[in-house]
Amino acid sequence: MAGIFAGLKVIDAATYVAGPSAATILGDFGASVIKLEPPGGDAYRMLATAPGQPHGETNYPWTLDNRSKRSLVLDLKRADAQAVLQRMVRSTDVFVTNTVPRLRASLGIEPGTLAALNPRLIYAALTAYGETGPEASKTGFDATAYWARSGLMDLVKSDAAAPPARSVAGMGDHPAGVALYGAIVTALYRRERTGEGGFVHTSLLDAGLWANSFMVQAALDGARFIPRPPRDRAPNAMVNLYRAGCGRWFLLALLNEARQWPMLVQVLGQPAWRDDPRFASQALRRVNASALAAMLDAAFESRSLAEWRPLLDAAGLTFDAVATTEEAAAADQPRATGAIRPAADGRWTVDSPLHVAGEAKSVAGPPPALAADADTILAEHGYSPAEVLELREAGALG
Repeated sequence: MAGIFAGLKVIDAATYVAGPSAATILGDFGASVIKLEPPGGDAYRMLATAPGQPHGETNYPWTLDNRSKRSLVLDLKRADAQAVLQRMVRSTDVFVTNTVPRLRASLGIEPGTLAALNPRLIYAALTAYGETGPEASKTGFDATAYWARSGLMDLVKSDAAAPPARSVAGMGDHPAGVALYGAIVTALYRRERTGEGGFVHTSLLDAGLWANSFMVQAALDGARFIPRPPRDRAPNAMVNLYRAGCGRWFLLALLNEARQWPMLVQVLGQPAWRDDPRFASQALRRVNASALAAMLDAAFESRSLAEWRPLLDAAGLTFDAVATTEEAAAADQPRATGAIRPAADGRWTVDSPLHVAGEAKSVAGPPPALAADADTILAEHGYSPAEVLELREAGALG
């Protein structure tokens, strides 16, 4: 399958997750992606073995974010390795990096340097805190820049008294990668109109602020923040967590109360609640939210979630279970939509979250072994076997 980006040449010189995931999406749609790694390889290759991560037989994060790529190792601290990259850049469409701005010159990958070699090049940069400002060269991961710094870590917890909630691996990286992909595609569209490449960028902090933008905009507009109360004192019992009789939690989210309140009391078998003066209007249900939440707690404990699900679904009431990750991975719905799709080896993989009608994505191939494609890639860029051997012996290929 050729794909929308068939013929597009991408160098993924980024490490870990966010930058490489943008290149992965380009590859999903047919681009040819070279994974350019430093000596020893991208440290992301080892993340699956880090303490606290799920234990398995496969290198699942590396497979996810580097599927179908080819690997080349260059020691860009060396001038001869930089010369190799410069030759490659002349025929490259997109160059992706997450190198902080202050280090780019020493590696020969400043935007202006590469643009002079190829004016059609799209240079895509992913940083922790942005290209400018006092923290432009500050290092960070999604846990720090996206999750902690954006305000999300402080807000997304059970109540104001709870300790800050920790993120999980890649939780902010992948949304940031989608943002970088969007910037790249926007620049490619401009190149179609003007013939010129350009510099695009985003940061983990940018993506985190956008994810938290509802609340950040409230702060910018001077709104008064209300500390999140415990679940049993939620300000709206119609949008709250409840536990079924089987012990499973689910989130009820009834925003159209004029239609959904009568349907809820019907499903619960509590028609008398409609005549309860405490709940006669939306405003009164908010005033008496704690009492209503306690009544809903008791009602939902009378059946298992498996019993409640068809009843709530049939009534068109918005809710869903608090699923475990194992349940999310095994569910039928993501397979029906293609959000989880087969890989070339017969296993399943998480698809990138963009779909274009009539365009099939490339088969998700295996990720590359370190430097496995060096000879082939260099030959494609005009290097003879003798020149490759010379580069290898000199140490340029790591």
